[in-house]
Amino acid sequence: MQLYALQCRSGADPADNLRWLRRQLAPLAEVAGDKLVVLPECVVAFDGPKGQWQSLAEPMGQGPLQRGLAELAELSRCTLVAGTLPILAPDGRAYAATLVFGAQGQCLARYDKVHLFDVTVGDNTGHYRESDTTCPGERLQVVDTPMGRVGLAVCYDLRFPELFRELVARGADIIAVPAAFTRVTGAAHWAPLLQARAIENQVYLVAAGQVGTHDNGRETWGHSMILDPWGEVLANAGDGEGLIHAPFDRQRIQEVRQAMPCLNHIRLPL
Repeated sequence: MQLYALQCRSGADPADNLRWLRRQLAPLAEVAGDKLVVLPECVVAFDGPKGQWQSLAEPMGQGPLQRGLAELAELSRCTLVAGTLPILAPDGRAYAATLVFGAQGQCLARYDKVHLFDVTVGDNTGHYRESDTTCPGERLQVVDTPMGRVGLAVCYDLRFPELFRELVARGADIIAVPAAFTRVTGAAHWAPLLQARAIENQVYLVAAGQVGTHDNGRETWGHSMILDPWGEVLANAGDGEGLIHAPFDRQRIQEVRQAMPCLNHIRLPL
Protein backbone atom coordinates (compact mmCIF):
# COMPACT_ATOMS: atom_id res chain seq x y z
CA MET A 1 0.00 0.00 0.00
CA GLN A 2 1.42 3.34 -1.06
CA LEU A 3 0.83 6.97 -0.10
CA TYR A 4 1.40 9.67 -2.72
CA ALA A 5 1.49 13.47 -2.63
CA LEU A 6 1.56 15.52 -5.82
CA GLN A 7 3.28 18.91 -5.76
CA CYS A 8 2.52 21.41 -8.52
CA ARG A 9 2.25 25.03 -9.58
CA SER A 10 -1.35 25.25 -10.75
CA GLY A 11 -2.33 28.08 -13.04
CA ALA A 12 -5.60 29.87 -13.71
CA ASP A 13 -6.87 27.60 -16.52
CA PRO A 14 -8.67 24.49 -15.19
CA ALA A 15 -8.33 22.61 -18.49
CA ASP A 16 -4.55 23.10 -18.52
CA ASN A 17 -4.31 22.02 -14.89
CA LEU A 18 -6.35 18.86 -15.49
CA ARG A 19 -4.25 17.92 -18.54
CA TRP A 20 -1.07 18.28 -16.47
CA LEU A 21 -2.57 16.18 -13.66
CA ARG A 22 -3.47 13.41 -16.10
CA ARG A 23 0.11 13.26 -17.38
CA GLN A 24 1.48 13.06 -13.86
CA LEU A 25 -0.90 10.41 -12.53
CA ALA A 26 -1.38 8.18 -15.59
CA PRO A 27 1.66 5.97 -14.72
CA LEU A 28 0.00 5.00 -11.44
CA ALA A 29 -2.45 2.83 -13.37
CA GLU A 30 0.40 0.32 -13.78
CA VAL A 31 1.25 0.29 -10.07
CA ALA A 32 -0.25 -2.69 -8.25
CA GLY A 33 -1.90 -2.46 -4.85
CA ASP A 34 -3.92 0.16 -3.02
CA LYS A 35 -2.87 3.77 -3.55
CA LEU A 36 -3.90 7.00 -1.82
CA VAL A 37 -3.03 10.16 -3.78
CA VAL A 38 -3.35 13.66 -2.27
CA LEU A 39 -3.45 16.78 -4.49
CA PRO A 40 -2.74 20.38 -3.39
CA GLU A 41 -5.25 23.05 -2.45
CA CYS A 42 -6.77 24.96 -5.41
CA VAL A 43 -5.34 22.32 -7.75
CA VAL A 44 -7.80 22.92 -10.61
CA ALA A 45 -7.78 26.73 -10.49
CA PHE A 46 -5.19 28.91 -8.77
CA ASP A 47 -4.08 32.46 -9.19
CA GLY A 48 -6.83 33.53 -11.61
CA PRO A 49 -8.53 36.90 -12.15
CA LYS A 50 -10.59 38.46 -9.39
CA GLY A 51 -13.88 36.65 -8.99
CA GLN A 52 -12.72 33.47 -10.76
CA TRP A 53 -13.13 31.27 -7.68
CA GLN A 54 -16.86 32.01 -7.45
CA SER A 55 -17.36 31.97 -11.21
CA LEU A 56 -16.00 28.41 -11.43
CA ALA A 57 -18.10 27.12 -8.53
CA GLU A 58 -20.19 24.04 -9.32
CA PRO A 59 -23.22 22.47 -7.65
CA MET A 60 -22.24 19.41 -5.68
CA GLY A 61 -22.24 16.36 -7.96
CA GLN A 62 -22.25 18.33 -11.21
CA GLY A 63 -19.81 20.13 -13.48
CA PRO A 64 -16.62 19.64 -15.50
CA LEU A 65 -14.20 20.10 -12.58
CA GLN A 66 -15.78 17.29 -10.59
CA ARG A 67 -16.04 15.07 -13.68
CA GLY A 68 -12.40 15.70 -14.52
CA LEU A 69 -11.21 14.76 -11.04
CA ALA A 70 -13.42 11.65 -10.93
CA GLU A 71 -11.94 10.56 -14.25
CA LEU A 72 -8.47 11.20 -12.88
CA ALA A 73 -9.08 8.80 -9.97
CA GLU A 74 -10.40 6.18 -12.35
CA LEU A 75 -7.48 6.66 -14.76
CA SER A 76 -4.87 6.21 -12.06
CA ARG A 77 -6.80 3.47 -10.20
CA CYS A 78 -6.36 5.16 -6.86
CA THR A 79 -8.23 6.74 -4.00
CA LEU A 80 -7.87 10.44 -4.80
CA VAL A 81 -8.02 13.27 -2.27
CA ALA A 82 -8.66 15.89 -4.91
CA GLY A 83 -7.18 19.03 -3.34
CA THR A 84 -9.85 21.70 -3.14
CA LEU A 85 -12.28 23.02 -5.72
CA PRO A 86 -15.10 25.59 -5.52
CA ILE A 87 -18.55 24.22 -4.69
CA LEU A 88 -21.49 26.61 -4.66
CA ALA A 89 -22.49 28.07 -1.29
CA PRO A 90 -25.94 29.54 -0.55
CA ASP A 91 -24.59 33.06 0.11
CA GLY A 92 -22.92 33.51 -3.30
CA ARG A 93 -19.47 32.53 -2.14
CA ALA A 94 -18.00 29.06 -2.69
CA TYR A 95 -16.90 26.32 -0.34
CA ALA A 96 -13.28 25.18 -0.62
CA ALA A 97 -14.30 21.55 -0.90
CA THR A 98 -12.04 18.55 -0.70
CA LEU A 99 -13.69 15.68 -2.55
CA VAL A 100 -12.46 12.11 -2.21
CA PHE A 101 -12.93 9.84 -5.23
CA GLY A 102 -12.61 6.06 -5.35
CA ALA A 103 -10.81 4.04 -8.00
CA GLN A 104 -14.03 3.69 -10.03
CA GLY A 105 -14.53 7.45 -10.02
CA GLN A 106 -17.23 7.45 -7.35
CA CYS A 107 -17.33 10.32 -4.83
CA LEU A 108 -16.68 8.89 -1.37
CA ALA A 109 -16.66 12.02 0.78
CA ARG A 110 -16.61 15.81 0.94
CA TYR A 111 -14.91 18.13 3.41
CA ASP A 112 -15.34 21.90 3.31
CA LYS A 113 -12.35 23.83 4.66
CA VAL A 114 -13.23 25.02 8.15
CA HIS A 115 -10.53 27.60 8.94
CA LEU A 116 -10.21 30.45 6.43
CA PHE A 117 -6.95 32.31 5.85
CA ASP A 118 -7.65 35.95 6.79
CA VAL A 119 -4.08 36.95 7.56
CA THR A 120 -1.47 39.61 6.74
CA VAL A 121 1.84 38.13 5.57
CA GLY A 122 5.11 39.86 4.70
CA ASP A 123 5.22 38.66 1.08
CA ASN A 124 4.32 39.89 -2.42
CA THR A 125 0.60 39.47 -1.74
CA GLY A 126 0.52 40.98 1.73
CA HIS A 127 -3.13 40.73 2.71
CA TYR A 128 -5.10 37.50 2.42
CA ARG A 129 -8.86 37.60 2.96
CA GLU A 130 -10.12 34.15 2.05
CA SER A 131 -13.49 34.73 3.68
CA ASP A 132 -14.37 37.33 1.02
CA THR A 133 -14.82 34.54 -1.53
CA THR A 134 -15.00 31.35 0.52
CA CYS A 135 -17.66 30.08 2.88
CA PRO A 136 -16.31 28.13 5.89
CA GLY A 137 -17.28 24.53 6.41
CA GLU A 138 -19.07 23.29 9.51
CA ARG A 139 -18.29 19.56 9.70
CA LEU A 140 -15.24 17.34 10.02
CA GLN A 141 -14.82 14.31 7.79
CA VAL A 142 -13.21 10.89 8.15
CA VAL A 143 -13.75 8.51 5.23
CA ASP A 144 -13.28 4.76 4.89
CA THR A 145 -10.87 3.81 2.08
CA PRO A 146 -8.98 0.63 1.10
CA MET A 147 -5.96 2.14 2.92
CA GLY A 148 -7.86 2.67 6.18
CA ARG A 149 -9.75 5.61 7.64
CA VAL A 150 -8.60 8.94 6.19
CA GLY A 151 -9.21 12.26 7.94
CA LEU A 152 -9.35 15.46 5.91
CA ALA A 153 -7.88 18.89 6.63
CA VAL A 154 -6.82 21.82 4.42
CA CYS A 155 -3.84 24.20 4.70
CA TYR A 156 -4.65 26.74 7.47
CA ASP A 157 -6.42 23.95 9.39
CA LEU A 158 -2.90 22.73 10.21
CA ARG A 159 -2.59 25.45 12.86
CA PHE A 160 -5.56 24.12 14.84
CA PRO A 161 -4.49 20.96 16.68
CA GLU A 162 -7.93 20.30 18.14
CA LEU A 163 -9.25 19.55 14.64
CA PHE A 164 -6.60 16.85 14.14
CA ARG A 165 -7.19 15.36 17.58
CA GLU A 166 -10.89 15.01 16.77
CA LEU A 167 -10.13 13.31 13.45
CA VAL A 168 -8.06 10.74 15.32
CA ALA A 169 -10.82 10.34 17.91
CA ARG A 170 -13.06 9.43 14.98
CA GLY A 171 -10.66 6.71 13.90
CA ALA A 172 -8.32 8.33 11.36
CA ASP A 173 -5.24 6.24 10.46
CA ILE A 174 -4.06 8.79 7.87
CA ILE A 175 -4.71 12.53 7.63
CA ALA A 176 -4.57 14.17 4.19
CA VAL A 177 -3.64 17.85 4.04
CA PRO A 178 -4.02 19.65 0.68
CA ALA A 179 -2.29 23.02 1.03
CA ALA A 180 -0.98 26.19 -0.58
CA PHE A 181 1.19 27.58 2.22
CA THR A 182 2.80 30.93 1.49
CA ARG A 183 6.56 30.94 1.08
CA VAL A 184 7.05 33.08 4.19
CA THR A 185 4.85 31.06 6.54
CA GLY A 186 5.91 27.78 4.98
CA ALA A 187 9.61 28.41 5.55
CA ALA A 188 8.91 29.20 9.20
CA HIS A 189 6.20 26.75 10.21
CA TRP A 190 5.25 24.11 7.60
CA ALA A 191 7.59 21.29 8.68
CA PRO A 192 7.27 21.89 12.44
CA LEU A 193 3.47 21.93 12.24
CA LEU A 194 3.33 18.75 10.18
CA GLN A 195 5.68 16.93 12.51
CA ALA A 196 3.77 18.11 15.57
CA ARG A 197 0.43 16.94 14.17
CA ALA A 198 1.91 13.55 13.24
CA ILE A 199 3.70 13.05 16.57
CA GLU A 200 0.91 14.16 18.88
CA ASN A 201 -1.75 12.13 17.02
CA GLN A 202 0.41 9.14 16.02
CA VAL A 203 -0.94 8.94 12.46
CA TYR A 204 0.42 9.14 8.95
CA LEU A 205 0.20 12.61 7.38
CA VAL A 206 0.16 13.16 3.61
CA ALA A 207 0.56 16.87 2.90
CA ALA A 208 0.49 18.08 -0.73
CA GLY A 209 1.32 21.69 -1.52
CA GLN A 210 1.49 24.24 -4.28
CA VAL A 211 5.01 25.43 -5.09
CA GLY A 212 6.82 28.34 -6.74
CA THR A 213 6.03 31.81 -7.99
CA HIS A 214 2.60 32.04 -9.61
CA ASP A 215 1.50 34.27 -12.44
CA ASN A 216 0.24 37.08 -10.17
CA GLY A 217 3.41 37.03 -8.06
CA ARG A 218 2.06 34.92 -5.22
CA GLU A 219 4.72 32.60 -3.81
CA THR A 220 3.95 29.17 -2.36
CA TRP A 221 6.29 27.02 -0.31
CA GLY A 222 6.00 23.48 -1.64
CA HIS A 223 7.98 20.91 0.38
CA SER A 224 5.10 18.42 0.26
CA MET A 225 5.72 15.69 2.80
CA ILE A 226 4.67 12.24 3.91
CA LEU A 227 5.25 11.54 7.61
CA ASP A 228 4.85 8.44 9.71
CA PRO A 229 3.24 8.22 13.19
CA TRP A 230 6.60 8.84 14.89
CA GLY A 231 6.97 12.12 12.98
CA GLU A 232 9.66 10.77 10.66
CA VAL A 233 9.64 12.42 7.23
CA LEU A 234 9.39 9.55 4.75
CA ALA A 235 9.37 11.77 1.64
CA ASN A 236 9.85 15.49 0.91
CA ALA A 237 9.25 17.07 -2.51
CA GLY A 238 11.45 20.09 -1.84
CA ASP A 239 10.82 22.93 -4.28
CA GLY A 240 10.14 20.90 -7.44
CA GLU A 241 6.97 19.67 -9.10
CA GLY A 242 6.01 16.02 -9.20
CA LEU A 243 5.00 12.98 -7.15
CA ILE A 244 6.49 11.70 -3.93
CA HIS A 245 5.50 8.42 -2.31
CA ALA A 246 6.06 6.25 0.73
CA PRO A 247 4.69 2.94 1.99
CA PHE A 248 1.77 2.78 4.40
CA ASP A 249 2.12 0.28 7.24
CA ARG A 250 -0.87 0.02 9.56
CA GLN A 251 1.20 -2.02 12.00
CA ARG A 252 3.53 0.97 12.41
CA ILE A 253 0.64 2.93 13.94
CA GLN A 254 0.07 0.22 16.53
CA GLU A 255 3.78 -0.04 17.32
CA VAL A 256 4.08 3.69 17.97
CA ARG A 257 0.90 3.84 20.05
CA GLN A 258 1.99 0.91 22.16
CA ALA A 259 5.49 2.32 22.70
CA MET A 260 4.17 5.80 23.59
CA PRO A 261 0.52 5.39 24.69
CA CYS A 262 -0.18 9.10 25.07
CA LEU A 263 -3.58 8.86 23.33
CA ASN A 264 -4.67 6.67 26.24
CA HIS A 265 -3.43 9.22 28.78
CA ILE A 266 -5.40 12.28 27.65
CA ARG A 267 -6.79 14.25 30.59
CA LEU A 268 -8.57 17.58 30.34
CA PRO A 269 -8.65 18.94 33.90
CA LEU A 270 -11.12 21.77 34.50
